[in-house]
Amino acid sequence: MGEYHLTKCEMEVMDIVWRRGRVTVQDVVDGLERPLAYTTVMTTLKILKSKRGVLRCEKEGRAFVYEPLVSREEVSRSMTLELKEQLFGGSVKSLLLNLLENESLSKDDIDDLKQAIHELEADE
Repeated sequence: MGEYHLTKCEMEVMDIVWRRGRVTVQDVVDGLERPLAYTTVMTTLKILKSKRGVLRCEKEGRAFVYEPLVSREEVSRSMTLELKEQLFGGSVKSLLLNLLENESLSKDDIDDLKQAIHELEADE
């Protein structure tokens, strides 16, 4: 698994790429919730392609079309592992307790977590 360190802006752009599959710069500009300059989006896509290695690009006519090379899950997994190591000393327990202490959970969420724990215990 690769290591992916994406900024907030890069994640916003990738969210659009993952949802649409194939995008042009204008597709991303139009899909963003906050206004970003065309050139900023273009630069971000180039960084995601060349430095981060999460996109590929093909020229189609006059436009460049970008496609994801990695899934949202791969990036999420990598960034979560990095967060666990950097902020919680590698402790899954500390990461989970921090999330549980700082987030409101519905009864359904709690039931899902209990089920996940039950399945982990059954696998041991």
